[in-house]
Amino acid sequence: MSQTTPIFTMTKISPEVEIRMPMEAFPPVSADVSFISNSFPKYKLGADNQILEEPVEDNQGPSLKDVIEQEASNLSDQHKRISVRDLASKFDKNLAAAAKLSNEAKLREVASLEGHVLLKKLRDALESLRGRFAGRNKEDVEKAISMVEALAVKLTQNEGELIQEKFEVKKLVNFLKQASEDAKKLVNQEKSFACAEIESARAVVLRIGEALEEQEKASQASKPQDVDGLIEEVQEARRIKLMHQPSKVLAMEYELRALRDQIREKCIFSIKLQKELTMSKRDEENKSRLYMLDGSETLGSFLRVQPCSDEVPQVLKCSVQWYRLSSEGSWREVISGANKSIYAPDPSDVGRILQVDIVSNGKKLTLTTNPIQTVSGLGSHVETLLRKSNTDFNVVISQMNGKDHSSHSTHSFNVGRMRIKLCRGWITKAREIYSPSMQLCGVRGDVGNAAKALFWQARKGLSFVLTFESERERNVAIMVARKYALDCNVVLAGPDDLV
Repeated sequence: MSQTTPIFTMTKISPEVEIRMPMEAFPPVSADVSFISNSFPKYKLGADNQILEEPVEDNQGPSLKDVIEQEASNLSDQHKRISVRDLASKFDKNLAAAAKLSNEAKLREVASLEGHVLLKKLRDALESLRGRFAGRNKEDVEKAISMVEALAVKLTQNEGELIQEKFEVKKLVNFLKQASEDAKKLVNQEKSFACAEIESARAVVLRIGEALEEQEKASQASKPQDVDGLIEEVQEARRIKLMHQPSKVLAMEYELRALRDQIREKCIFSIKLQKELTMSKRDEENKSRLYMLDGSETLGSFLRVQPCSDEVPQVLKCSVQWYRLSSEGSWREVISGANKSIYAPDPSDVGRILQVDIVSNGKKLTLTTNPIQTVSGLGSHVETLLRKSNTDFNVVISQMNGKDHSSHSTHSFNVGRMRIKLCRGWITKAREIYSPSMQLCGVRGDVGNAAKALFWQARKGLSFVLTFESERERNVAIMVARKYALDCNVVLAGPDDLV
């Protein structure tokens, strides 16, 4: 005999025991629970009451989430080929679709909550029945309870997946909302740029039109004036041509040439007279003086103080000091170390006036030179050498640290951009970079071949007097070294020179 309960869809046949349950023994289901379907869902159970498969719902097409993801992918692929306005429209559509998907997820969340409530009610009912049945009926109730618990687990899993989908949908909504706002900003920005460019182009067109109109008016007004001016110039040219015949013009040119030649000759004669006058004045001064200067007043030579007669004391018994006058001639600078009767001008003396004081028997005599002249071609030769990284000169060491050097072998004096080196083959005498302690000038002592010698202090405590093969090489070496040192912010000069 079979008995069917009014709540469950399950049927139990028991031939031994027949039990009728009163209707009021079952607690009624809460009225606030809403059922999505009229029938209880059918599940297939396996071993240990595990759900094997769920009923497959009929899919009419891809889900709304898949459609949104596909659209977003298409938009990212086509963003370089569509306009900003179309991109903003696409984002707005996808934003609406995402909002719809979010609402659908909320409805599914409500349905999941109702399913939990229903399963809770159903489990409570089965628990109340399990205490009243015995035998096989009790086993069936326990199986039903296991099915309900398995359904609750499955529902919890579905709820977790739903929460994850809700989070992804919310993230997608935020992304699309931000993208939509960015697209709108781009549209507004591009619109403002376009309007500004249109206004600028319109203003440029107006200015060009106004300029063309002004130019056209000016050209129309200047045409009569230009024609009148050309007519007047032609008439003036004809008048001049009639007044001056070609023969008269040629005669005037010949006269001008003759006058120029006469002026040139008179200038040459005047310069010659000035030189003769200067020489005569100097001869008269030398006759009246006790001492005189002998030598050429040019770079590459030397000046010597000599007595004018045998009656005056010898120069060696006198006190001598050379001076360099300033360009204005208002003051003079002592040339330190130049206290001998011979002095070879340094490249720094070019264009300057030199003086020498001679003190004999308590009397002081001053001799003055003309401005020291340079040598032609020296500057261009120095410019050529400055294009190289270094230059070698052959020298002989005359003195070392103020003492005569015994060896007269040839050494290499290498002037580089960063340092000066003195060596003989592999043996290096000195190698120093440009520094404030370095000094370089023409020799200022009573040394043979003074015009070929220079003084070089490599560092404190190490100095040389070097003799070059020619006066030209000595002056070139000084000028090149001073230029390289100046590039290194170092001024090369003689002892106690004002720099």
